[in-house]
Amino acid sequence: MTTEGHVAALERRHQELDRQIQAEMQSTRINDLAIAALKRKKLEVKDELYKYSMTTQ
Repeated sequence: MTTEGHVAALERRHQELDRQIQAEMQSTRINDLAIAALKRKKLEVKDELYKYSMTTQ
């Protein structure tokens, strides 16, 4: 996979995690542990995106 393809996949994953977090927060049975895990994954993806942005500059 090219770097651009990998970055695009990471961006899609980041957006998907954001959608999952929003859905979980709107649920009638809010699961704080699940939300925290999703936010942690989202932050990991964001960190990886940042690393790629720094190497392409």
